[in-house]
Amino acid sequence: MGTRITTVVGNPNPGSRTRQIAEDLAERIAALTGADTGSTVELAEVTDEIFKWESSKLSALTDQLQTSTYAVIATPTYKASYTGLLKAFLDRYDAGGLHGVTAIPVFTIGSPAHQLAVDFTLRPLLVELGASVPTAGLSFPTAKFDERAAILDEWVEKQAGYLPEVKART
Repeated sequence: MGTRITTVVGNPNPGSRTRQIAEDLAERIAALTGADTGSTVELAEVTDEIFKWESSKLSALTDQLQTSTYAVIATPTYKASYTGLLKAFLDRYDAGGLHGVTAIPVFTIGSPAHQLAVDFTLRPLLVELGASVPTAGLSFPTAKFDERAAILDEWVEKQAGYLPEVKART
C-alpha cells in the first residue's frame, strides 16, 4: 500500500465546517507529499457503535487510521479540548497504537482563547498513542471559514519542512 492520508473528524454533526477544513488540509498535504487521500472517517456516522467494543465497522476504521502514513485528526473545540466522540474513538488504541503515523491535529475554534488548546490537549494524546506529531497543530478560527484557502495554504507553507516525505525530498 502506498502513502495514504486518513482524515478523522470528531464533530458530532456530520458534514461540518470542521470536516471541510480537515479535508481541504488533507488535499494540500497530499499535493505536497504525493500521498493519496483516503476516505474520511466521519465519527458522527458511527455514534451508534462508538461504545461497542466488538464492532467490525469501527475495527475497519481503526485499521484504516493505523495503517495510514498521515492522519489529519480534526475536532471542534469543546470546553477548551477535543470532543468526547473523538476521545472515545482514539481510546480504541493501546499506547503506541498509532506508531508510524504522522498525525496533524486540527481544532476549529470559536474564540482566540482556545488557540493553544490543540497543542495542549490533542497533541499529547496523539503522542501517547505513538503518532509522530512533528508540526504545530492547526487552530482554525471558524469566523474565517470563507478565508480557509489562504489560511490553510499559509499553514502548510510554514509546516512543510516538518512533514517526513517532504523533508526527505529537500
